[in-house]
Amino acid sequence: MKKPILVIMAAGMGSRYGGLKQIDPVDAQGHIIMDFSIYDAKRAGFEEVVFIIKKENEADFRESIGNRMSKIMKVSYVYQELSNLPEGFEVPEGRVKPFGTGHAILSCIDAISGPFAVINADDYYGVHAFQEIYDFLSTHQDDDKYRYTMVAYKVENTLTENGHVARGVCTTDEQNHLVAIHERTHIEKRGDQTEYTEDDGQTWTVIPEGSLVSMNMWGFSASILKELKERFPVFLKKNLSVNPMKCEYFLPEVVSNLLSEGKATVEVRKSLDKWYGVTYKEDKPFVVAAIQSLKDQGLYPQKLWEE
Repeated sequence: MKKPILVIMAAGMGSRYGGLKQIDPVDAQGHIIMDFSIYDAKRAGFEEVVFIIKKENEADFRESIGNRMSKIMKVSYVYQELSNLPEGFEVPEGRVKPFGTGHAILSCIDAISGPFAVINADDYYGVHAFQEIYDFLSTHQDDDKYRYTMVAYKVENTLTENGHVARGVCTTDEQNHLVAIHERTHIEKRGDQTEYTEDDGQTWTVIPEGSLVSMNMWGFSASILKELKERFPVFLKKNLSVNPMKCEYFLPEVVSNLLSEGKATVEVRKSLDKWYGVTYKEDKPFVVAAIQSLKDQGLYPQKLWEE
């Protein structure tokens, strides 16, 4: 079996945050959230990382983390470009928003030929999650179906006090296999409850406490790349005319379709860790305090990369 590779999606625009949040330091030593993810991935067994970035951010990205990480792991880059569309399609005039997580992973099609894990650049996942996903990818292969995995979190452990978040809400069976995943793009804390809206706040639906959500931490075989490529033109044909400026090709939706077609299984590994991330500028002090607390507990050294 090929050794699993870590893929980090870092091409998001950070529009709600107001800047390139992926490279904003979260401790006094200048580490960013990705430092902690890569540290955890390395101790789980990963030796190679692929960064998905926007070409125009490459110099800043290399300076802030890429060059440092190249001393720790094998590093490569792929570019999520708006113009990277199938033949016969073109970017709608005026669109600047990327085409989503499915399009991001599709950018890796020429860089990956074996198992890989996927994470967001600006989310803290915790030590346990990386070990779970590495262990799965090291011991499972496709057979009559694609054999995938994901690490899921309790919804109440993934919220911010400062606005709304987008999460994939998961349904699982008794064998901890994913049955379905529904992308909810506006989830927030309302009083003592977690709720989502799909009509700009006119109506709200409760998400029960303990419900599992995806934080885009997936484990795939290379088969997902072929499926993403084949399904992208179908998505564009259906959605570009309806929502040309904002339609997104969501990775969880593609996985969900594969499940409903009986082509794949997704084993859900549960994390009890709390998620930390900087969705909004106001989130940063909470993340800084949380990272320091984890260091004080001994989960990380004060200076991550010192020998």
